[in-house]
Amino acid sequence: MLIPAVNPDTWYQAKQISDTFSGIVWAAGLHPWWIKGFLERYTLDHLVRHLDSAIEDKHCVAIGETGLDAVIDLNLSIQLDCFQCHMDAAKKIEKPLIVHSRKTHAQIVDIIKKNPLRSGGVIHAFSGSYEQAKALVDVGFYLGVGGVITYERAHKTREALKKIPLEYLLLETDAPDMPLQGQQGMANSPINLLQIAEALAELKQLAVDKIAEQTTFNANTLLGIRDAV
Repeated sequence: MLIPAVNPDTWYQAKQISDTFSGIVWAAGLHPWWIKGFLERYTLDHLVRHLDSAIEDKHCVAIGETGLDAVIDLNLSIQLDCFQCHMDAAKKIEKPLIVHSRKTHAQIVDIIKKNPLRSGGVIHAFSGSYEQAKALVDVGFYLGVGGVITYERAHKTREALKKIPLEYLLLETDAPDMPLQGQQGMANSPINLLQIAEALAELKQLAVDKIAEQTTFNANTLLGIRDAV
């Protein structure tokens, strides 16, 4: 299990959990939603130093969450500067990037085309069209499959993930957020991962064991989790 931390204040908690429990690793990042609060106290130079320190930990296997969000009230240029800090850190240690992308898939693709990441990354909680999914996969990203596929109304995303080969998909819950259909208003839990696997298996008309086997292999390939626990 991977815990992506969303700001430096939560990195220590993620590290503690990873140190305590076998099979759990973590990632260090500053999510777009927390950039404003961070920059009220620190500078991007502080973020770079924080990242340099975090990635020395053997259980820190990725950089993120980071990314871009076109919906929040924060200038995109500031988000881009922060995103670049994360990209630089990922390149330095050859670790993958965990990316939050909200109405910015085309921009993310454009950035990665100009600045390829040797170790790739994953688009967390992918929601979008097949064309967007294919473009992201083509620049070296896996797609995070979460609770959105349990909603029948999510036609575009369900069709996209149905067409994208299983070799490019990872499972996630985004707990405590992104509840499954029928659980709206409730706190999500990692225990719901099995239901997401079952929903993906139904979508792709495959056995759930095949979904589990391949997505686990994908995670190990991307994150090198076996080497970190």
